[in-house]
Amino acid sequence: MANTPYPESYYAASANAVPPRPALQDDIETDVCVIGAGYTGLSSALFLLENGFKVTVLEAAKVGFGASGRNGGQIVNSYSRDIDVIERSVGPKQAQLLGQMAFEGGRIIRERVAKYNIQCDLKDGGVFAAMTAKQMGHLESQKRLWERFGHTQLELMDQRRIRDVVACDQYVGGMLDMSGGHIHPLNLALGEAAAVESLGGTIYEQSPAVRIERGANPVVHTPQGKVRAKFIIVAGNAYLGNLVPELAAKSMPCGTQVITTEPLGEELARSLLPQDYCVEDCNYLLDYYRLTGDKRLIFGGGVVYGARDPANIEAIIRPKMLKAFPQLKDVKIDYAWTGNFLLTLSRLPQVGRLGDNIYYSQGCSGHGVTYTHLAGKVLAEALRGQAERFDAFADLPHYPFPGGQLLRTPFAALGAWYYGLRDKLGV
Repeated sequence: MANTPYPESYYAASANAVPPRPALQDDIETDVCVIGAGYTGLSSALFLLENGFKVTVLEAAKVGFGASGRNGGQIVNSYSRDIDVIERSVGPKQAQLLGQMAFEGGRIIRERVAKYNIQCDLKDGGVFAAMTAKQMGHLESQKRLWERFGHTQLELMDQRRIRDVVACDQYVGGMLDMSGGHIHPLNLALGEAAAVESLGGTIYEQSPAVRIERGANPVVHTPQGKVRAKFIIVAGNAYLGNLVPELAAKSMPCGTQVITTEPLGEELARSLLPQDYCVEDCNYLLDYYRLTGDKRLIFGGGVVYGARDPANIEAIIRPKMLKAFPQLKDVKIDYAWTGNFLLTLSRLPQVGRLGDNIYYSQGCSGHGVTYTHLAGKVLAEALRGQAERFDAFADLPHYPFPGGQLLRTPFAALGAWYYGLRDKLGV
């Protein structure tokens, strides 16, 4: 049987030690079978276990193998489309409920880290950096919007103030969100998996779901076993493949690239980001960066539509890093990797139910770290019969990409080219 290891990355190289987990080789029964041991699946499993469900998690590779263990590690609030866009689409009542949930994911992460003593280098503070006056105006509107929904840990920064927190002269200002922050994402996933097991949940690695037998008591088949359950939660996101064809039709895997420098030392690291906040700029095709626990710089950006692996990731991302921090021109890059996230046409998450007992959440569209933790809570609520918050997401309109799977990649790439041009022109 194939054994899929973690891809080479800084996160895999610095992951906390964990015991090996077996592949499923039996026929078993459970209350809930969760497909995917990333943040969505682990968050769902934890909430369900805390409410008395028997839970089995199937992971095709290893815990956090996908986006959960490869992302930029930034805790960013709200959704990939903000609450005002949602409000225009669905009206004030549904938007009010979604807006109230927009800042919950970060709180869930902090609660998990504290409750289960997860060692993941959690730091508070995230910066949205404006490169133009227009972007600064958007941040001013965003602050007013978020404060409408009770989110008040925000500070607008002018050009002088932002230089206090990031040593980059590209920015005209920004907004600091102290409820944002950053973590070692793979270690967060590994800690959550240990929490699942501490509550009696079972996780099988190297156990891909190859077929779902639908019905009153659905069965998930793996190469060497099967799980009969009362409910299934599909949490594979960009790594689900065509296991559930009706979900694949409305989403597209996309790749983003990340590099990590050699250790910079305390003095150089502090000169770049004195308060150790994470940063993302306000471009449509944005760059993002932060320091690690051992004082490296993690820098990411770019999107590859269709999730192909670029031949030379460093050649794509290093120039972006040097534009922000030319003082790093002689610094060595120790790690470079890519990871996939799942894009929807609306850039809003897709949540729903297939039949009576198969639930899913997917398509975070680049805002997955916080949303997935909220999604786990919302899915667990729905299985307990409390569906109001689940329905608020499930009722969001979603559409297939024009031209189906054949044309979705060039269609999205054309849109990205347009917005990338707007970023460069500052319009």
